[in-house]
Amino acid sequence: MCDGAAVMSEAVVEVRRVSKSFDRRHAILRDVSFSLRRGEMVALIGASGSGKSTLVRAIAGLVPIDKSSACGDLGSATGEIVLFGQLMQQDGRITRAAKRLRVRVGVVFQQFNLVPRLSALTNVCLGLLGQMSLFWGTIGRFTAMDKQRAMQALLRVGIADHALKRGAELSGGQQQRAAIARTLVQRAELLIADEPIASLDPGAARRVMDILADLNRSDRITVLVSLHQVEYALRYCPRTIALRSGEVVYDGPSSGLTAALLTSIYGADTEELSAPSPESVGAVNAQTSPATMLGALLPLAGLAPETERAVGHGMGIR
Repeated sequence: MCDGAAVMSEAVVEVRRVSKSFDRRHAILRDVSFSLRRGEMVALIGASGSGKSTLVRAIAGLVPIDKSSACGDLGSATGEIVLFGQLMQQDGRITRAAKRLRVRVGVVFQQFNLVPRLSALTNVCLGLLGQMSLFWGTIGRFTAMDKQRAMQALLRVGIADHALKRGAELSGGQQQRAAIARTLVQRAELLIADEPIASLDPGAARRVMDILADLNRSDRITVLVSLHQVEYALRYCPRTIALRSGEVVYDGPSSGLTAALLTSIYGADTEELSAPSPESVGAVNAQTSPATMLGALLPLAGLAPETERAVGHGMGIR
């Protein structure tokens, strides 16, 4: 019992006084700090432009954070992101441990990031790239066991019947479920979802959120999901972190999100508090090229930068 309690209290993510600016005049994140314990499912909410996507990408090691300020509190750790007890970023630099850590982190984007001309099965197998040798990863050759794992993942998310369909032939909700299946074959311990339901109709959005909640509950995968729609945070996530202008303005039980607090977070943007309208569905991904999809996926596979191009060419993606 004590060992189990210790595992559950383990910090999977530690964000320590992180700031990010893309220019000196415009700060995207301002002194952000929080931690996630193993097995938590946490919503990240905030109005458009509040810094949610930048924070998600920083945790995944896809964008570097700012160097720490020299005026930090004495003895406090500043400008760090720690995953599984290891530094992912420190003082403006992504560490050498990032490759190993990314293999343990699954990232699901709003844009799905499937390669349109590859089958759903092959797209899911791409989650194994970080665990393969350079040779096999370069030519994109997957074993029968790899494909069996991918089929089991597709079955888990409810789209095994569509395994041989090309990515471009899947609906938005099916594409997002395939992206989640890719994190399953990766055997990710931390799943970060960046607005995964923003371009889906309410029915597909609920199915995606049900899958994320099941992975959290059944597999004890730690989930951080960025959401526009507060109703989903209330329904699925016991804890919510809210950003406003790049700062954490709330970190606590989702049940504590009062109307007054939500108004202070979203202002007059009340439409962001509800589910997406049908008119907004399908606005994302219509013209995304295979190269863009694969380019977004390869860094998450834990591959060294010099091998990413070789893998892309080996799979016939230009």
